[in-house]
Amino acid sequence: MKALDGKKLAILNALNQGGFVSGQQLGEQLGISRAAVSKHISSLQDMGLDIFTVSGKGYCLHNAAGLLNQVQIAEHYAALGGHDAKIEVQAIIDSTNSELMRRLQSKVALNSGTVIVAEMQQAGRGRRGRIWQSPFGANLYYSYFWCLDDGLQAAMGVSIAVGLAVYDTLKTLYQLEAELKWPNDIYLNKQKLAGVLVELDGQPQGPCQLVIGIGINLQMPASFSQHIDQAWTDLSQHCQQLDKNQLVAYLSFYLEQRLAQYRLSGLNEMYQQWNNLNAFAGEIVELNTGHRSWRGMCEGIDNQGGIRIRQDGEVKSYYGGEISLRKAQS
Repeated sequence: MKALDGKKLAILNALNQGGFVSGQQLGEQLGISRAAVSKHISSLQDMGLDIFTVSGKGYCLHNAAGLLNQVQIAEHYAALGGHDAKIEVQAIIDSTNSELMRRLQSKVALNSGTVIVAEMQQAGRGRRGRIWQSPFGANLYYSYFWCLDDGLQAAMGVSIAVGLAVYDTLKTLYQLEAELKWPNDIYLNKQKLAGVLVELDGQPQGPCQLVIGIGINLQMPASFSQHIDQAWTDLSQHCQQLDKNQLVAYLSFYLEQRLAQYRLSGLNEMYQQWNNLNAFAGEIVELNTGHRSWRGMCEGIDNQGGIRIRQDGEVKSYYGGEISLRKAQS
């Protein structure tokens, strides 16, 4: 893990004020040459930041969502009435999930509601070992630590509750009607907007510790989007006003609410809500484990979070984090 060096951070903070800033002005502020400023700008661009360079005007940061600020996040979160989350901001990290898992495995005391959110991940992970594209400042990289006393089996449906928390956040903040794809993707207009990665540590019967990773596309640079192998979208295409700090606060609040509901009654109340948002409702889909595949009509989830597929007139539920679900190719 590393932080931005002082010069790059100072340049970034200057650009984050909005408008154009000249290279000469930046150089004078930092006590460096314009050539050194240009070198720092190039380095920031390589990290995924969308910085315009216009002759005679200088540099301008195109970032609709702004940069993370721990104080602003705390203010938004307190205004919502949240009380569980302890939110930590990192500039650059390998993976927010990996950092929480490291702390957990090194026996660092963690409280439920510990959150790490970062501007950039150098080794972002999706499900099944996939790379999660994580350019600097472009998207939300977020992980939440949570304890459940009822064992690993009881945690099986947590990704369903998390998907609903993301839905709640998008609906409240941006009036967007997202759809949910089993087991842990969030779609908008049939395109992937966000993903969830839940990692577990614990005993079958004892306390279970979960690291809940959430990635939301905010303003994906074109240079990174070419590496994504499915239809995708980001919030900048659907919202006029984006505030990343507000988004972190609302997501933490609604995650807190949904996890409290899950602790109390599992998916008894939530699975029907999820079914109303099912992206593949009534569609012919393919389930794939890498070794075997099934094809049938998607009929939503059961009250344990398993996906229900109708095959040859019979409905079966399938469980497991390593199952892939895709719409069948006709």
